[in-house]
Order: sequence, then C-alpha cells, then structure tokens
Amino acid sequence: MIAPSILAADFSNLKHDIEMVNSSKAKWFHIDVMDGVFVPNISFGLPVLKAIKKIAKKPLDVHLMIVQPERYIKDFKNAGADILTVHFEACTHLHRTIQEIHAEGMLAGIALNPHTPVSGLKDIIQDVDLICLMSVNPGFGGQTFITKTFDKIKELKQLILETNSKAKIEVDGGVNIKNIEALKSYGADILVAGNAVFKSESPKKMIDSLHDA
Repeated sequence: MIAPSILAADFSNLKHDIEMVNSSKAKWFHIDVMDGVFVPNISFGLPVLKAIKKIAKKPLDVHLMIVQPERYIKDFKNAGADILTVHFEACTHLHRTIQEIHAEGMLAGIALNPHTPVSGLKDIIQDVDLICLMSVNPGFGGQTFITKTFDKIKELKQLILETNSKAKIEVDGGVNIKNIEALKSYGADILVAGNAVFKSESPKKMIDSLHDA
C-alpha cells in the first residue's frame, strides 16, 4: 500500500494534489501533524485536516508528531481521521491512549523514532493495528533513508509473527523507487512517500510505479 505524504504536496493548490491521489493507485493519504515541540517544525492542524477530508476519497492516515496526543483524540476523529498514529516516545500511558483511539472508532498506530528499539513494543503489539517505523528523524521532509530501518523491519516482522499480532508495518521517510522493492521484501505493508511523489515530473505515474514495483 502506498500512502502519499501530503506534507510534500503543493499547498498553493492542495485540492489538485488531493484529487490526483484520489485517481491514483494510492490506498491512503498520510497526514503529518507537527506541533513545533515534539519535532522542530509546525505543519498543520485540524482545520486543514477537515478541508482535506471534504475532497479525499481514501482513508486519512494521520500521524501525530505532537506532545500529549491523548488530548486531541476526539478532535482528530471529528476532523476526519480514519487511522490515528501516536509516537511511542510521546505517550506516558500508551496502552490507555490506544484504547481511547479505538473507542473513537479509528485504527490505532504507534510510531517509533529511528533510535527507539522495536523490543519496547512487546507488551502492546497485539493491541495496535499499525506500527510506523520512522526511517528518517521526524520533523523534516526530504531526508535520506536510514538503512538500519531494514533490520528494524525484519525484527518487527518477527515480533508480529511471534505474538500473533495483526499489526501492519508502515515505513515513513526517504521511501523512493530505488528502495521500495527491498522495503517490500523485508516485510513492509504500507509505504509513505512524500518528495518521491510530489517532486517528481508526474506524481500520479510515480505513485503507480511505487505501487507496482
């Protein structure tokens, strides 16, 4: 599954890019929400998400790079999120937060920064729908893929099998046509692509190429 990252889209013509993704082979929209605290940058919040939801014909995969994400679970549900992912590093009471996301009728995900070990998921892996492995340091688009991610995918896949978890593996950061076949072969299920899509000559063709790789 390909999930184009709207963070890399043209914000002066966002409707055009959303409609392009609607017509492509992408399965989800990936929406990065940054607060300027958990990560250095600020991206966008609830009003922009609501606007995207009015046009999008595919699920909204919302990735919260914010502190205390539990404060906004209901707000993001009301704004149109279908999948809500919180950072392992940002949640003091992670299990409770996952329960609250599910209670609002959304799929629940956990994101791991590049330095965070997969082993920390052992006690919660059966309770989530998605694990998002950051393959760059969060907060900036256009970064180079961290190759150690391949080992983390392999380790995470093994943990999922051992625990009989239904969690899907998402990889976010530096995904492109050069590494997508390897990412799939290691066990990634959902691949987030930003600059690789929106900075290409033909974004729709690139999405379809990534999907078919």
